[in-house]
Amino acid sequence: MTTPPRPTPRVRPAAAASTLDLPAVSFFGRTLDEYGRFFALDPSALRGRAVLDVAAGPSSFTAEARRRGVDAVAVDPLYDRPHAELAARVRDDYARMFEQIREKRRLFRFKTFPTFDAAETDRRAAAARFLADYEGNGRHGRYVRASLPLLPFLDGAFDLVLCAHLLFIYATRFDFAWHVTACAELARVSHGEVRIHPLVGPGGKPYAELDRLRGELGALGITTEVRKVNYEFFVGSSSMLVLNPQTT
Repeated sequence: MTTPPRPTPRVRPAAAASTLDLPAVSFFGRTLDEYGRFFALDPSALRGRAVLDVAAGPSSFTAEARRRGVDAVAVDPLYDRPHAELAARVRDDYARMFEQIREKRRLFRFKTFPTFDAAETDRRAAAARFLADYEGNGRHGRYVRASLPLLPFLDGAFDLVLCAHLLFIYATRFDFAWHVTACAELARVSHGEVRIHPLVGPGGKPYAELDRLRGELGALGITTEVRKVNYEFFVGSSSMLVLNPQTT
């Protein structure tokens, strides 16, 4: 007796639908307005201050902040690539990421954007602003090729250091020791706060080693604080980790 062929499944396995597929660090960026939300920033209060955006990708934070009088610098390992290559990387990585966003809707919340289309429009606008600014980098030099856990800056060179969507979201790619070293390096180059967002992995679950990480950093003399933010697009992304929190 011949066994009939099994029908093709109509739904993806639950495990695949419940986490983002991040085989490599995506070249994906966001606007100054979105940074303001998930880092709890007042851009006007940053005027005249030195701010570093680490693992910035094609975010437009630096370009927009510069226009507002902020001494902003961005770091990414791809910033030695020509403009055309980064434009192609934006095209490919954005296509993959937005396909996942639409397929894995349970991982997203409509608190920051009313629709997925609105989120895509905003992120593509960020990339367009970045690419326009990056084209003149040979002249202004505000996009620096570098990557954690080693940054090419002096101790305390910046008033504020930001790092979004690298630590914790890629916890399966970077081990615990790397996270400790990376956080210590972020703290080294800031004489103010370091703000890291979000505190969840690709499935939206809190980073399992956060308490241990905070303990290790405390032993290095780096104080930490978890702060809630008025933001959530990716599930669980409603908080940030602050290193060396400042009292006001």
